Amino acid sequence: MQSLYPRIGEAAPEFKAVTTQGPINFPADYKGNWVILFSHPADFTPVCTSEFMTFASMENKFADVNCKLVGLSVDGLY
Repeated sequence: MQSLYPRIGEAAPEFKAVTTQGPINFPADYKGNWVILFSHPADFTPVCTSEFMTFASMENKFADVNCKLVGLSVDGLY
C-alpha cells in the first residue's frame, strides 16, 4: 500500500497551485533545483510569521546553492 506522504528518497507528488508569486506546477517548474517545501498551521500567528520571514530573508542563500523555497499553507491567498 502506498503512503499518502512521500518518504525520504521518494518523489514528491505532482500538484498545481496558485501562489503569491503566481501559479506553479510542481515539480515541473523546479526541475534541476533542490526544493524545500515548508508549511505552517495558520497565517498571521507569531511563530508562523517569524518562520516564514526567516526563510524569506535567507532566500538568496538558498538560491546560491540552487535551492528554491515553496511555502505551504491551508489558509487563503493574501
